[in-house]
Amino acid sequence: MHDPVVFGAAYSVYVRTVRLALEEKGVPYRLLEVDVFAPAGPPTAHFARHPFGRIPTFEHDGFRLYEAGAITRYVDEAFSGPPLQPNEPKRRARMNQIISVLDSYAYRTLVWDIFVERVRAPAQGRASDEARIAAALPRAEVCVHALEELMGEQPWFAGTEPMLADLHAAPIFAYFHMAPEGRELMVRHSGLMRWWDAMAVRDSMAKTRSPLE
Repeated sequence: MHDPVVFGAAYSVYVRTVRLALEEKGVPYRLLEVDVFAPAGPPTAHFARHPFGRIPTFEHDGFRLYEAGAITRYVDEAFSGPPLQPNEPKRRARMNQIISVLDSYAYRTLVWDIFVERVRAPAQGRASDEARIAAALPRAEVCVHALEELMGEQPWFAGTEPMLADLHAAPIFAYFHMAPEGRELMVRHSGLMRWWDAMAVRDSMAKTRSPLE
């Protein structure tokens, strides 16, 4: 049996989500860099792995997958190690709900509209789009409040141990926290901030650190 291969870029939120799942399970793997934002676009060969030219993609003993949610569930179910999905139906449903909220509402607002404009734009030599940031902040407030409310009093999004919801959230908040507006908003939500403080120091986070951090 060969080690799994993750195709994608180390800076990618969803590539990091997959890598976090592998690290938390203790699964050796290889990361093969694919930059879909290269000037020429995704490499032609990559479309054989992902018809839409996105990342991550994944291969394990000839079995190919794309879409981070499918990959992380496969990683949890195909390998030994700490479980990353609750067995109890209500907690499992809550985990899946939180992942859906992150994918559908939080990712674009927190990462593209705020982190990219506030942090990456100046690093790339262009002015931040202040109107885009201002328009995104109310949506970010809704996202952060909703996620904290769904987590409730428990230390992790789906219970007493880190689960897939935490691994989907962590790369998003790693970037969001780098923007001053993101930090200020997180600090005002003490439950979410406690979660972030615990998540940020996990070994899996150190081992998958983004080159943009």
